[in-house]
Amino acid sequence: MTNCNKFLSYVFIIPGILILFACNHNGGSPEDNTGKIHVWEMQEITLNADGVYNNYYTDITCWVDLKGPDFSKRIYGFWDGGNTFRFRIVATKPGQWEWASGSNQPQDKGLNGHSGKFNAVDWTDAELLQNPNRRGFIRASANGHALQYADGTPFFMVGDTWLAGTTWRLPFRNAASPDNYVPGPGIGFEDAVIYRKKQGFNSVSMISCYPNWEADGNANTYADDKGLFVRNAWEKFDYLTEDGRVTSKDMRDELGNKPFKMSETHKGIADFDKIIPEYFQSLDKKMSFLSEVGFVPLLESVRRDNCPVWKAYFDFNESYSRFIQYLISRYGAYNILFSGIHLDWIPKEYSLTADEFNEVLTYHLDKYGPLPFGQPHTTLINNSTYRQFGHDKQCPWLTMHSVGNKPRDHRVSGALDTLFNLKPAYPAINFEPYYTGWNHEINKPNNERPPANSVRDNYFSRAQMYGSVLSGGLSGHVHGTAAYDITSTGEPEGMRPHIWEALKYESANYMQHLAEFILSEGGRYQALEPCHTYLHPQKAPGSPERGLDGWAYMMRTKDKDLALLYFENQSVMPEVTGFVPGRSYSFQWYNTLTGEWFDQVIIKADEGGKLVIPVFPDGKNPSVTDWAAKIKG
Repeated sequence: MTNCNKFLSYVFIIPGILILFACNHNGGSPEDNTGKIHVWEMQEITLNADGVYNNYYTDITCWVDLKGPDFSKRIYGFWDGGNTFRFRIVATKPGQWEWASGSNQPQDKGLNGHSGKFNAVDWTDAELLQNPNRRGFIRASANGHALQYADGTPFFMVGDTWLAGTTWRLPFRNAASPDNYVPGPGIGFEDAVIYRKKQGFNSVSMISCYPNWEADGNANTYADDKGLFVRNAWEKFDYLTEDGRVTSKDMRDELGNKPFKMSETHKGIADFDKIIPEYFQSLDKKMSFLSEVGFVPLLESVRRDNCPVWKAYFDFNESYSRFIQYLISRYGAYNILFSGIHLDWIPKEYSLTADEFNEVLTYHLDKYGPLPFGQPHTTLINNSTYRQFGHDKQCPWLTMHSVGNKPRDHRVSGALDTLFNLKPAYPAINFEPYYTGWNHEINKPNNERPPANSVRDNYFSRAQMYGSVLSGGLSGHVHGTAAYDITSTGEPEGMRPHIWEALKYESANYMQHLAEFILSEGGRYQALEPCHTYLHPQKAPGSPERGLDGWAYMMRTKDKDLALLYFENQSVMPEVTGFVPGRSYSFQWYNTLTGEWFDQVIIKADEGGKLVIPVFPDGKNPSVTDWAAKIKG
């Protein structure tokens, strides 16, 4: 395996067939090699098929049955080129673990009948502090509304949008980033990750691959000779086709590999039954690095525009679910959130329907089961996963809801409130909010398009951060900029900026303040519930529904002993009701630009449970900027 930092002394070897080893994906160093296998530390088993097959990717389904304390599941392997199959596993608890291999090719002695045992140990307290991923994989909190590590430690997602970060556009250099690094031309993957980590981020969102995208002489959006659209790709600016149209961004890996071979029958279309493992070996390095620095990425399968021809020319349910399982088998032993489809838009020509995606992801669930180590399965979505797929048994594969892309204004609040009140409760998040610097019709609150990285531009981003979380999106928030497509070194920026310029937008600095505010009382935020109707008024007179000014938000615990509030620019001072009559509360303003708390003051609820809160720190009513606040009693 690539980027493996240490081999443990405890290994199983059957000559020429099998190796079990541990890779250090949780932040230790080679000199820590003690021969121990830790919980939540990826182990890899390698088997070599004896037989010769026409297509190792489609002809073979193989697995290990893994058993340990409170765990017994089938873990599927993946083809990694030649006759090599790999199985990535983790021990979820300390103790004795064992595995046994099998496949759909029972005569193949290289894949069947092998077994092994190992003992897993806990991390020490000091080791846990080095990397939060050692606390176990992400899952829903006990009440279903938020996320936490397996040991119960809250996980509040502080994410960034690097959709093309899986490709050469943000190359993995296998080199340390300078301590004083400032983003610029020549930026590498590690540079960008460490830069964001210093700003408090713990996640990035990436699409695994873009099979039909290439700077190939065709337009970025084009149909084949049967009228089926091959792609609806992001533009490679200033690279024109013969008829003067812009071609597609090229999305190979750093070595020039594509994710699939190209079809010999359908020109310009990937052969979705012939995967190229070398592309994903490049992605392995990035996923490993993210794990090592404590990140929990959102890994998405493909963008929706690849799927109309996939369904037209292939056995879609079988082929697509095989690919979904390939990604889960390859990356499911990392701490990830998984998205079965990047469904940012659902146009008839450039996408399948939500029902078609629901069908194929349910097919995958029925055939292979859920992610074996319990991470959430979600999707990036246009408007709302509930609106597109439903809930619970209507989409049994979905375990985490989201909103995103459209709308990017106050209307998001209602969608998140709906998600919060679903039964059973699922975690929810806004994966695609307002993007700083993006000049696009869907990114104009109240039809306003401020200059990139201006005070107003960054304010819109900040308003979506707090408004989304305090409308019920307690899983965290994903920041976005106009450089989501990663226009990189050697390319003109066109109508979207270079990635190194967008990384320096001020809006990203506000994300750490959001997390500090939400986590200021530890994990107690997970018990908050939307209570906007107890703000009188919640909406300033004349404040537009399609804008991001003048609204206020409040979430509060059932016991009414903690509330978090956010007031947008141009909010009016409200009466705050529904608190315990006669109880005294501490009140504290929070500066969303700087992350600074103001001094606490004591306020007391009257006999009706109403609180009179202090004036906005800017001394104006309506406010002339946005503010957050905490009420505790």
